[in-house]
Amino acid sequence: MPPGKALQPVLKMKVDELFLCWLSEASTQRMLQDCLRRIKAPGRDQPATGDAEQPAAPPAAPRPSGLDPPGTPGPGPALPLGAACIPRNAPHARGTRRSAGTRVVQTLKQEPLPPATSQSIPTFYFPRGRPQDSVNVDAVISKIEGTFAQFPQERASMDDMGLVAKACGCPLYWKGPLFYGAGGERTGSVSVHKFVAMWRKILHNCHDDAAKFVHLLMSPGCNYLVQEDFVPFLQNVALLEEEADINQLTEFFSYEHFYVIYCKFWELDTDHDLLIDAHDLARHNDHAISTKMIDRIFSGAVTRGRRVQKEGKISYADFVWFLISEEDKKTPTSIEYWFRCMDLDGDGALSMFELEYFYEEQCRRLDSMAIEALPFQDCLCQMLDLVKPRTEGRITLQDLKRCKLAHVFFDTFFNIEKYLDHEQKEQLSLLRDSDSSSSELSDWEKYAAEEYDILVAEEAAGEPWEDGFEAELSPVEQKLSALRSPLAQRPFFEAPSPLGSVDLYEFACGDEDLQPL
Repeated sequence: MPPGKALQPVLKMKVDELFLCWLSEASTQRMLQDCLRRIKAPGRDQPATGDAEQPAAPPAAPRPSGLDPPGTPGPGPALPLGAACIPRNAPHARGTRRSAGTRVVQTLKQEPLPPATSQSIPTFYFPRGRPQDSVNVDAVISKIEGTFAQFPQERASMDDMGLVAKACGCPLYWKGPLFYGAGGERTGSVSVHKFVAMWRKILHNCHDDAAKFVHLLMSPGCNYLVQEDFVPFLQNVALLEEEADINQLTEFFSYEHFYVIYCKFWELDTDHDLLIDAHDLARHNDHAISTKMIDRIFSGAVTRGRRVQKEGKISYADFVWFLISEEDKKTPTSIEYWFRCMDLDGDGALSMFELEYFYEEQCRRLDSMAIEALPFQDCLCQMLDLVKPRTEGRITLQDLKRCKLAHVFFDTFFNIEKYLDHEQKEQLSLLRDSDSSSSELSDWEKYAAEEYDILVAEEAAGEPWEDGFEAELSPVEQKLSALRSPLAQRPFFEAPSPLGSVDLYEFACGDEDLQPL
């Protein structure tokens, strides 16, 4: 019978009679009593395992033969809807059956489901950055308005957008996207009202630098970038060529920085194959970095590509990350770099075992220098007081980023030269230096400027005197100078002569010049 279709009166009466007959069976009564007992005391008679066999239903009790209608077989197993019939003329059958059926339905009534657990899961996806309550929008807008007040009629041109970008807390190369984002390409200048309205909207909708940058570049009505959207940004970068001395712009990677990094790379790359192995990198800064840390750098923790694992060498790009992170351990990127190197098991925290692993080599190197090393327990107490981790016995990346002396922490465990320099200073002086250096040049900028001056001085010392007389050489230097090849005397960055300027006929010889064998 299709579901939902009502039974006919005669058929329904027959079904009711069969149900009542099945319900009056002794086996059915015992089964119902057993089910009720399990409902009242759940878990007592449950089988131990899921594959345990269910107990067989007890045999039906025999009934008197007088109650069986003629032609009905003897007692047998009970069927779902009854196995015997009773006469239709039983006046009390339907009333008894309905009351019993009502009690069964009330017993099997389902309880309301608990509320969904997804309501308690916090939001974890922020396509435009995680909102920050610490941003004071009114203070930022007030600073921008003060910057626009310096311009005629409170309108900024493309040349003035550098100051506006600084007021917004954005890098200098954002001035092009900021100018075009406020509609400056139509009038040639941006008014303070249009720019404030545009920037206020960005601050309310975009909560990190990446979202702000994408919002400035993408076209209206789009949530993605195409090739044409980068034109304002590239035009702004091209404007840097107009700067007389690009080295004065510390917001960019200047030529001085490149020159210092490449010279350091060239000094370590003895075979000049543009690759550095562990032995070459260990010679950096007169073997200041421990061998255990050198091995961690070449283990693939902070390098990309399969060449490091196969050949045990790093490229120039990997060396750039290493050198900047080594000379300036105060930036978030460098802290992440060295944290990944010290996290041996990769569990996201530095344990006391990992700290002792790196400190053992520092103690051996101090002993070889006839310097008494501080016991590890005392050193550990100093470092824990320095970092102040939130979880006892574990130092996380957030703990080091929150600490202002992360560079002292790292140098203590794998850089012997800088560790000795820090030991000569008091902790208060280190804190004072870290606070005062926030508005000055960074450690990397200081290092690059000093090394660039040294390289320029060395190059100038190797050139001839400009007074018309060459420097007097000692007899040993004269002999060495005579033995040097012309290739070794060539300056480092001198471009080779083009082949077109070489007279090949000058070196030609005839057959008469050949000597017989």
